[in-house]
Amino acid sequence: MAHARSISVLALTASAILALTGCAQSNAAGTAESTSAAVTEATAPLPAPFDGDAVSVALVRQSGAGDYFEAWGAGAKAQAKAANIDLTITDARNDNAKQASDLEQAIASKPDAIIVDHGQTDTLQPLISQAVDAGIPVVVYDLALTDSTGVITTSQSDESMASGVLDQLITDVGDGAKVGYVSATGFAALDRRALVWDTYVNDHDLDVVFSTGKVSESTASDNIPLVDAALKQNPDVQAIFAPYDEITKGAVQAVIQNNLQSSVKVYGIDISNADLEVINAADSPWVATSATDPAAVGAAVVRSLALSLAGQLDETDVQFPAIVITQDFLAAKSVDNVTALRDAEPSLTLDTTVVADWLPATS
Repeated sequence: MAHARSISVLALTASAILALTGCAQSNAAGTAESTSAAVTEATAPLPAPFDGDAVSVALVRQSGAGDYFEAWGAGAKAQAKAANIDLTITDARNDNAKQASDLEQAIASKPDAIIVDHGQTDTLQPLISQAVDAGIPVVVYDLALTDSTGVITTSQSDESMASGVLDQLITDVGDGAKVGYVSATGFAALDRRALVWDTYVNDHDLDVVFSTGKVSESTASDNIPLVDAALKQNPDVQAIFAPYDEITKGAVQAVIQNNLQSSVKVYGIDISNADLEVINAADSPWVATSATDPAAVGAAVVRSLALSLAGQLDETDVQFPAIVITQDFLAAKSVDNVTALRDAEPSLTLDTTVVADWLPATS
C-alpha cells in the first residue's frame, strides 16, 4: 500500500469504501448490499421456522457515518439470506424521531421478529416493550435498555474493547501521563467505554487535560475543530483516547494539523478498510485500536436471532469478543485491508460464535 505523507480529510470521512464482506454499495437508506459474501455450507437442514416460507424480520437501524455501519449491514444481510430470512431494513441515520417511527411501523407490520441496531434508550424502550407485549421476538444490538425482559441483547464487549486498547496506552505512555479524551454521551457503547476510561484515569493517575467530542452525521470532520482547539491549548498532551473510529479519525487529523504526530499518540476503537488506511499512513499518530469485524458482528446478530427463533439459544445476552490491533502489528504482517486482517487474526470472523450445523457463519 502506498503511504501518503499526510492524511487528508477526504480519506478520513470516506464511507463508500470496500465493505468487509465484499464489494458493497449503499442504497437510499444507507444499507449495504453485499455482492460477494461467501457462505460456508450447512451440514444439516434448516429447522422450523426456517424450513418453509422465508421468515420475515424487520431490521430497524440507527447508523452513522463511516464504512463500519456499511459493513455491519452487509454482514447482516448476507447471513439473513443464508438463513432463509426476508430482511426489511430501515435506517434513521441519527434521527431519533424517525427511528421511533420506523419501529412503530415495523411493529404494525407484524413481522416474525425485529432487530434494533443502535438508538436512544428513552426513545425506543417503550416501543420495544410494546413489541414484546405483542408477542414479537426482539433482538437489540448496542442499545441500552431499562427493561430487557423478553429481549435478546447483543453487543461488542465494550469493556474488553476499552480496557484492551487502554492497556496499550498505559504501556506506551505510562502512569500519570497527560491525556485527552474525545467522545460523546448518550450512546450505549460510548457510555460503557466511558466507565472503563474513568477507571483507568483513576487507577493510573492520568492527567486529563481536555475532554471534548460529538457524534453527528459527519462525525470525523465535525470533531477536527474540537480537537484542534483542545490541542492548541494543550500541546503537551501525550495521548488521546477516542473510542469510536469516526471520532478517532477526526482526532488524528487535528493532531496532524498541529504538527504533533511525533509527540501525541492516538488510541481508538473499531476497524475498517478506511481506518486501516489512516493507521498505516506514514507518520500516523493512530497507534492502536481495539476492534471486532463489523461484517462478522452484523452476521452474528442475525444468527443470535435465528438460533433464538429455532429454540437453540440458551443465553439472553450475547457479547462478541474484540482484539487489540497495533500499528506495529499491521506493519509486521503487511496488513492493509480487513480481508488480510482476518487472515492474520482469524478470530475476527466469529465463526465459532452463535453458530449451528444448519447455520454456519457467513464470511
